[in-house]
Amino acid sequence: MTTRRMAIWALAACFSLVACADEQRAPADLSAAQIVEKYVHARGGVDAWRKIETMVWFGHVEGSTTPARFVLALKRPNKTHYEVFASNRMALRVYDGARGWKLHPAVRGTKPEMQPYTPEELKFAHDEHVIDGLLIDYEAKGVAIALDGLDEVEGKKAYRLNVTLPSGTTRHVWIDAHSFLEVKEDREVHSVLGQTATVVVYYRDYRTVEGLKIPFMIESGVVTATATNKLVIDKLTLNQPLEDRLFEKPVVPSGASTSAGVDTWPGTGSVGLPNRDQPPASR
Repeated sequence: MTTRRMAIWALAACFSLVACADEQRAPADLSAAQIVEKYVHARGGVDAWRKIETMVWFGHVEGSTTPARFVLALKRPNKTHYEVFASNRMALRVYDGARGWKLHPAVRGTKPEMQPYTPEELKFAHDEHVIDGLLIDYEAKGVAIALDGLDEVEGKKAYRLNVTLPSGTTRHVWIDAHSFLEVKEDREVHSVLGQTATVVVYYRDYRTVEGLKIPFMIESGVVTATATNKLVIDKLTLNQPLEDRLFEKPVVPSGASTSAGVDTWPGTGSVGLPNRDQPPASR
């Protein structure tokens, strides 16, 4: 190879490296509002999300010592019905937009125990916008955002946003600097004993469902712990009719000792939930 050819090859390699660096460099001079605008576009657009009135996830939990399956039913404005089924027992959490209840599964022949949400759980449930999250239509939700820096999340550049909810609670949300999808979130939680911990949530495996980008794996864990749990969505339905009574205080059948009406799959014994064999939404 001649000296001239070596110089040309080296120059081309330098240009190639610069191009790769440019591809990995995060766009500069974006405001928090512009980042969120790009995020909303990447998720499918605000108009498309406003058309979603209900969403139901069927899936399984990874990372738990006991295999578990779940169903999560969501309905606007802020209602949730969440069942986890494992070892022939069911745990249930229901929130009607103002009040919440949780059903602990029966153990060793005891009856299931229904309890109201704690004040901390009520605050958290009230803060959530369960279908489209905090950032879509954030101004209408009374959410304030501010750019807090640029980090690296799992090897990729990500904008760190400081998000303040109407309740005064603050969180950090990380938006990938190239895909503009949400990749990480953290929040503080408080136990009944007053202990504080930081929970980190990762959003992965985004898929397109009827034009919307939705993460099909959500991994969460406490910062100080090594173990995490992964919610993996196997099926997802949009705008499935859900009766309001699905989100009311559950009634525990008298004499119930196992799953309070749920036998082989979460949701099969619940009023208003779609059947588990219903075809999933297109991906």
